[in-house]
Amino acid sequence: MTRPVYLLSFLLLMSTALYAAPATYAISTDKTAIGLSWRAFGHAFSQARLQGVTGTVTLDPAADWQDHIEVKIPVATLVASNILLTSQLKGALFFDAAHYPWIRFTSIRVVALGQGQFRIFGMLSVKDVRRPVVMEASLDNHGILSPGMQTLALHASTAISRSAFNVDHLVGIVDDRVAINLTIAAQASPR
Repeated sequence: MTRPVYLLSFLLLMSTALYAAPATYAISTDKTAIGLSWRAFGHAFSQARLQGVTGTVTLDPAADWQDHIEVKIPVATLVASNILLTSQLKGALFFDAAHYPWIRFTSIRVVALGQGQFRIFGMLSVKDVRRPVVMEASLDNHGILSPGMQTLALHASTAISRSAFNVDHLVGIVDDRVAINLTIAAQASPR
């Protein structure tokens, strides 16, 4: 009698372990974008967009300390509301894309807050300056992360001080605070 109980217990434990296996997703470059916004001249909002984003998202429903997000963003894809602003942002005055072609983000910890909400702690690298950032994120799919899910949509936001990343020209004209909004779409990676 005890043997079938042990066998049943073992099978239940194994099925739970398989159910909660981590899933890795490759970022869909064509469906992912990053928006930047800031105040200029004390009142007007300016915006820019970055595309060409690559990277991976690994989520483990059973162990959020194993979650990991890595993102690589080409500065050359930056487009602002007009040609002059785009040129200035890519140039030495701000991002200096010729010398610093990539912006990178690597998570340190992803904390599930429930109902599809997450807090992402990580390191952002801009112009070879690494600083910690915290992002508030929400998962589409009605907040449910289910095994075998083939697509993932994540929205995240944060704000940074641009001068902390040596993007510090024209601080009197252009606000130091930059809001960042990410829309990430990803496809399940084959195992």
